[in-house]
Amino acid sequence: MSTTTSQPDHEIVVIGAGPGGIAAGALLKRAGIEEFTILERAGEVGGSWRENTYPGISVDVPAFAYQYSFARKADWPTLFPTGAEVQAYHQDVARRYGLYRHLRFHTEVVREVWDETHRRWALHTADNEIITARFVISAVGAFLRPKVDSGIKGLDDFAGVVQSPATWDHALDMAGKRVAVVGTGASSVQITPAIAPEVDHLDVFQRTPVWCVPKPNYPVPRWFQAALRVPGVAAAQSGMILLGLEPIARLATYLPLTVAKPLMAAFDAVAKRIYRAYLRRTVDDPATAAALTPGYGPMAKRLTLSTGYPAVFNRDNVRLVTDDIDQFIEQGIRTSDGTEHQYDVIVLATGYEMHTEPESYAEGTVVGRDGFDLGQFFGANGVQAYEGVAIAGLPNRWMLVGPYSLSDIGWHGMVETTASHAIRAIAEARRRRASTVEVSEQAHAAYHAEVSKRGQVLRHYIESQGVPTYYRNSHGDTPYFRPAGALETRWRGRHFPFADYDFDAEHQVPGRRVDAPGLP
Repeated sequence: MSTTTSQPDHEIVVIGAGPGGIAAGALLKRAGIEEFTILERAGEVGGSWRENTYPGISVDVPAFAYQYSFARKADWPTLFPTGAEVQAYHQDVARRYGLYRHLRFHTEVVREVWDETHRRWALHTADNEIITARFVISAVGAFLRPKVDSGIKGLDDFAGVVQSPATWDHALDMAGKRVAVVGTGASSVQITPAIAPEVDHLDVFQRTPVWCVPKPNYPVPRWFQAALRVPGVAAAQSGMILLGLEPIARLATYLPLTVAKPLMAAFDAVAKRIYRAYLRRTVDDPATAAALTPGYGPMAKRLTLSTGYPAVFNRDNVRLVTDDIDQFIEQGIRTSDGTEHQYDVIVLATGYEMHTEPESYAEGTVVGRDGFDLGQFFGANGVQAYEGVAIAGLPNRWMLVGPYSLSDIGWHGMVETTASHAIRAIAEARRRRASTVEVSEQAHAAYHAEVSKRGQVLRHYIESQGVPTYYRNSHGDTPYFRPAGALETRWRGRHFPFADYDFDAEHQVPGRRVDAPGLP
């Protein structure tokens, strides 16, 4: 039995300090593991909630389902918190668990290479530094980077100001300006009603109508906040929500297609009828109401919530534009009919590069055992991962937002589950003093086959709608959602069989055997 003698810089490195990185750090501490470092490319925690500060930003999941189970907050002022309130929550959790002393800011990891000789990862930073780690937990989120290329030519020709949700310039005075918002996704639905009262004129360019249901953002009563502070009440509330959603997840996972197809068609027909009636009552102009009405079902694209978005088109200074954009020009935008629209500001709400797209993983950026290249593997085989976190060929490495990983109500529940999985595997490797732990190819393949079989109903539904959606990637797969209920996913994250992993105890790490405590 041999022993590896070269010590890495860190035993555990977490990449990213967004919701996933915070969850990983807090759960490592709760498991009694203190030997970790969190690398963050920016200067503060929070991830997307740190970067996105655009007007009107708020959560579209109720606050009590959009938080960690180990750091529940009872005093949310409204049912759907603002972005600033969510960011303050993340900072508070990081302080509460003492994560700032584990954080290293302004350190961007651009390449990860497995060193087989020393059984460790070499993490290459944007500053040409190499940081080594025994274990790596990638806590990079789902929305990787704002799309630089909107697919529309000529943006550099525009002489005005371009605003992006992720880089919003609050110093820019929008009062009296002519503004165009390009896109009708989740950020546009929040930005549009927020800036409409202050601008002179606002055009919203719509390619595909979006489902936008009313958002009941009521103040949370003090008596309810007090009730949630009683031990066990908040946990019981969350449990009841999950139990209520579990039958829906089961139906979507296990129903035969022959049964699911007519049920989905009936559901879509009823939903469309109700939504058309809602828009007719909310939007004054019948033509605008008709243009805002989607022709696809409500589950094919991300459902948005806003009470103000449909009604904003009743304002005299707001107009919906459904003509295709031909290109950006110096004065603004030229549409396909040749009309030139003049603007002072263009808001590009055109989305992000997603973690579910094979193209988001450049070849050579993550290289594992025997030259295994994550980018090449995803490009050839589609994005996939055992339990959404581990990939055969990448020892001692887990991803918290991976393919087929989202089955919870919000991101916090999901990253808790995936972080628990990674930490449980790390703790067992430490207990055995194994130098490496890697999911077996058999377990990886069997899990992906299971996911593919379970996901056929969702895959058929999205394919049948015929609309562009990030739920379906360039390979025609639907790896955004995990075809399983939240309760099942949470249980598997904490009870996956160790037999699905290969622990290399022939090359042991130095020091005494570690009996690491389990996860809470």
